[in-house]
Amino acid sequence: MDLKLSGRTALVTGKLEGDRACGCAMAGARRRACEPCGSLWRPPGKRGRCAGQGDRRQCAHAGRGSLRRGGAQRVAAAFPDVDILINNAGAIPGGSIDDVDEPAWRVGWDLKVFGYIGLTRLYLQKMKARRRGVIVNIIGAGGERLDFGYIAGAAGNAGLMAFTRAIGGASPEFGVRVVGVNPGPVQTDRIKTLSRKRAATLYGDENRWRETFAKMPFGRPATTDEIAAMVVFLASDLSAYTSGTIVTIDGGLTYRSQ
Repeated sequence: MDLKLSGRTALVTGKLEGDRACGCAMAGARRRACEPCGSLWRPPGKRGRCAGQGDRRQCAHAGRGSLRRGGAQRVAAAFPDVDILINNAGAIPGGSIDDVDEPAWRVGWDLKVFGYIGLTRLYLQKMKARRRGVIVNIIGAGGERLDFGYIAGAAGNAGLMAFTRAIGGASPEFGVRVVGVNPGPVQTDRIKTLSRKRAATLYGDENRWRETFAKMPFGRPATTDEIAAMVVFLASDLSAYTSGTIVTIDGGLTYRSQ
């Protein structure tokens, strides 16, 4: 299927499995095509090409550290010509309001919440001037399924959902689309590590970690490729009439009865 992305330049923030999957899917590459360089992007220069993709389209990568205080301006200066911005950098700490102290809360929001807002502000100006562009905010289902035990993430993600809808409702006036994706549990190295610890506690055997997924929809978390496929579709011209929309990919978990 032709996603009509040829010649587009995409900026994907972050540096974890989900970022690699989004970037490789955006470039039309098989995921393994990106593995030899150890990350999504080749090291030399400010912009690299997704491995194995020749001249078809360019992908740029901004890691987490580059998006902290004042970093958005540096990223925008390093990658000025971006057609598609995928905001994906950030991890907000879990825990209740008693567990997450103010410094930890601020660090989490500084990277994710204000990182998304800062890059959106800068690239929206550039896209508005060109009257074209797409911004995809990968947020998280914690903004819908509100949990006291994930209070900082619930509040931050809910704020980013409102931000995405408000900007995306107005942006078509100047030819730009802003959309969001809310992943539920995703099978990453982090969730595997947590599941191993949980299995060790529950069953006395960390190798039984897959059994901890039994109550999830379809008996498993989503794969990074399943999330990436939606991100790429929303960024493509096949979804050219979509703006202000947030798609939840959690196997129905948000609306499942307790």
